[in-house]
Amino acid sequence: MVHRVLSARRRAPAAVLLCGALVMAVGGCTASDDGDGAAPGRSTAPSTPGGPGKVALPEPGAAFDYQIGGAYPPPTGVRVVSRDRAAKPAPGVYNICYVNAFQAQPDTERWWEAHHPELLLRDDDGALVVDQDWDEAVLDISTAAKRARLAEVVGEWIDGCAADGFQGVEADNLDSNERSDDLLTAQDNMAFAELLADRAHAAGLAIGQKNAAGLARRGRDVGFDFAVAEECGQYDECGAYADAYDDRVLVIEYRSDGLAAACAEWGDRLSVVERDLDVVPEGESGYRRRTC
Repeated sequence: MVHRVLSARRRAPAAVLLCGALVMAVGGCTASDDGDGAAPGRSTAPSTPGGPGKVALPEPGAAFDYQIGGAYPPPTGVRVVSRDRAAKPAPGVYNICYVNAFQAQPDTERWWEAHHPELLLRDDDGALVVDQDWDEAVLDISTAAKRARLAEVVGEWIDGCAADGFQGVEADNLDSNERSDDLLTAQDNMAFAELLADRAHAAGLAIGQKNAAGLARRGRDVGFDFAVAEECGQYDECGAYADAYDDRVLVIEYRSDGLAAACAEWGDRLSVVERDLDVVPEGESGYRRRTC
């Protein structure tokens, strides 16, 4: 899978990554009726039947930093930050909570086998179907019953993001069907995505589609509010997200030519940042951050 990179977000301790909070902070992250108290970089979606209601959304083009490999003080001017769900939100900015929603985090296979072995995707021989690039077992969202059970597991993590004070959540691996040995379909993924969107909205969070440019319009239809797109400049995919999400697109590039491409065409409309491949915290060896 060329659009995702191996980064420090996938190296957090399993015990931390799987401690889903049970408290639902309904309305805790919604925008106020009178507009006061909104965090920088956030706007409010109108209330629509079956839609997100008044969840807070990231502003199009707001300065962005991607910190899923480790938290650090946001650089001057940054208004939107994405951090791993094991981290705490940054004060004074719009915070997005990273959740690996469609695959199992590395080194958590033992936990899944102990607690939910039937929710891991297996081939005809009973072997786990694994994303070989990232050593992540694919979650089995092939039936409505399994999707409902997985939505409860992942939903607890989403509730934890809300309880911690995040305003949004990014649900990684929407394209897990592409690594499922044809055992999953895009429709399976979209059906599960709709459950996650409903859960996020119930907790007062906006929810972002992560990658899968070809599903952007369908993603918006099932309830995603914005997009987090890795290397859409590199692969000329930013337009699909921009059209579907009214420019509420957070772009992460990992190469200078990708940054140049994203900035040249989208730098005045989308939130664009270049990070180092491992997205390490500022001050650590290898840290890189550039913007348009």
